[in-house]
Amino acid sequence: MKRSKKYTAAAAKVEEGKLYMPLSAMKVVKETNVTKYDASVEVSMVLGVDPKKADQAVRSTVNLPHGTGKTARVLVFATGPRADEARAAGADIVGGDELIEEVNGGRLDYDAVVSTPE
Repeated sequence: MKRSKKYTAAAAKVEEGKLYMPLSAMKVVKETNVTKYDASVEVSMVLGVDPKKADQAVRSTVNLPHGTGKTARVLVFATGPRADEARAAGADIVGGDELIEEVNGGRLDYDAVVSTPE
């Protein structure tokens, strides 16, 4: 199959069969990018653990430096001073009983709901 000039130039920068350390691998990925947009990168690692053994399970979370790009839309059921507090805290939708009909009708777009005990 015929490859483009950009592809062959990028492929020449990668040593076939070489194992790269994470930082140098990211450097090679950035140097060999042939697209005009920021492409996604998939990473596979061999950790040498047995997932059948509970003490060797690997579970963790990662905080991305620039977030995931999605912000949570928060709906708050509150009235009076609590509604003002919710708005000051950054709630997207704030209201009282009038919001119940809109929620039941499916007319509101939200990710999380918070309510005050009123």
